[in-house]
Amino acid sequence: MLSFGKKKKPEIDLEQHELLENAHKRIKQKKRLFSHFVIFVIGSVFLVLINKILKYGETYDWFVWAILVWAFLFVIHAVNVFVTHRFMGQDWERAQREKLVALQKKRIAEIQKEIETDFPLSSINKKKDQ
Repeated sequence: MLSFGKKKKPEIDLEQHELLENAHKRIKQKKRLFSHFVIFVIGSVFLVLINKILKYGETYDWFVWAILVWAFLFVIHAVNVFVTHRFMGQDWERAQREKLVALQKKRIAEIQKEIETDFPLSSINKKKDQ
């Protein structure tokens, strides 16, 4: 049967939505890393050309140091994407969130207990009745 009314949106539960968002973030991270690599390669070739072909600062091979520093930064970026994310990924974030929520609930319970001790409801209700 054909339906010409409004299309019904497919409903995605919270867990699927969270998985999709996590996958989207990982794709963006990897895409940025790949872009960084391409820019690194092109930039390195450009630095060598400036030093050797255009003879800018030809008395010293300064491009080597520039490329080494840039390579170090690229390695840090790659470690952040592939290694650090593995240890501090979605599961770590969820555990930290649950830990903080538990601490907040414990603190709220302590505060409520202090309030009930200092200001019992029975004495407040008695004052209202009088």
